[in-house]
Amino acid sequence: MGRELFPDGVVPMTSTEAGSDRCPVRAWTVDDLPTLDFDPFLSESLRDAPVSRIRLPHGEGDCWLVTRYEDVRFVTSDPRFSRDITGRPIPKMTKHFIPMDRALSFVDPPGHARVRAVVAPAFTQRAMDRLRPRAQELLDRRVDRLMAAGPPADFVRHITSPFPLDVVSELIGVPPADRARIRDWAQTLLTRASDEAAAERALEVRAAAGAYFRELAAQRRGEPRDDLMSVMVAAVDNGQIDEEELLALTTLMELNGWHAVCNNTSNMVYALLTQDGLMDRLRSEPELVPQAVEELLRWIPHKHGVGQPRIATQDVEVGGVLIRDGEFVYVSYVAANWDELVYPDPERIDVERQGPPHLAFGHGPHYCVGPLLARMESEVLLSTLINRLPDLRLALPPEQVRWQTNVLIRGPVDLPVTW
Repeated sequence: MGRELFPDGVVPMTSTEAGSDRCPVRAWTVDDLPTLDFDPFLSESLRDAPVSRIRLPHGEGDCWLVTRYEDVRFVTSDPRFSRDITGRPIPKMTKHFIPMDRALSFVDPPGHARVRAVVAPAFTQRAMDRLRPRAQELLDRRVDRLMAAGPPADFVRHITSPFPLDVVSELIGVPPADRARIRDWAQTLLTRASDEAAAERALEVRAAAGAYFRELAAQRRGEPRDDLMSVMVAAVDNGQIDEEELLALTTLMELNGWHAVCNNTSNMVYALLTQDGLMDRLRSEPELVPQAVEELLRWIPHKHGVGQPRIATQDVEVGGVLIRDGEFVYVSYVAANWDELVYPDPERIDVERQGPPHLAFGHGPHYCVGPLLARMESEVLLSTLINRLPDLRLALPPEQVRWQTNVLIRGPVDLPVTW
């Protein structure tokens, strides 16, 4: 397994405590990290223990962490690793359980494909090509307001927060008057909630979001519109999905569709404004924007910790290590995207990098529902930034940018800029 790694002050547990006699258990506290620094725990795992036993801050027991690119692809596509973990006492990063019980992330094929098929047509390349002009229009309005406010201005408040919320809300059918509430819910729910009060608040928000989307679905049942909520309501009425599946899927798409793109695009802009020569390269070669988006998605360590676990339904060997029936397994897409066996010099941003596709949107049956939407929004944003704000720069030293804490997806609190 390579050398045994233990964080300072952590004593390795016995094999009985670990539930495994193959390797020691390492405690991963998943601490907040400065700027876009790569997690040293993941670096050590990639180098010395790509399939290892870990203990997370919350939940019960221990689990496996898989970090290498090929191993991550194997685990996420092999049907012997199930996502049907509802009701099980699992090791986890948060005190609260974020997804709803009927969430798509807990459903194995073929049920997973049945639910996903309802919304898949809204996220095809053709659908994104139709949506792009509207996204550009929405962004241009936001940029107009930014420029009218004058420098210095907060790029997060003016652009990277409202823009993806505008787009995903129009797609699903959330009225403008309700979007600030959606944003606040996402900020509360999609956190690590390190104490009981925060965990209780997150669960209250999850219930409130479910009630809101139940009411919105009832409205669309009476007055259908050209939006995704109306499509899902029709799918409930014809028996393709049920009401609880609709609520879980809508909540996931709306809240995470804002939270993830807001933080990822903020991270991209920060990288462009702080990495030597990167912005100048895109200004001189704007046709490289789509490639730059892909490389930034690979390079940015956007997720804190890990996502949802899987459970082995029989003994399986991964990377030369035996994972036993009934053991929980987490994969790290962030680590896989920095696997030097796949991406030479992974710490370097190379907009002309060749190689296998990154795993920022996952892999296998539970691949993200909306990667084409996220890509389109990011491309529109970076192209517009280059065209309309060619002199954009940070209004303060990079080390003074404030970063969010206790979040699932990393990102700056604000991004003061000038031009």
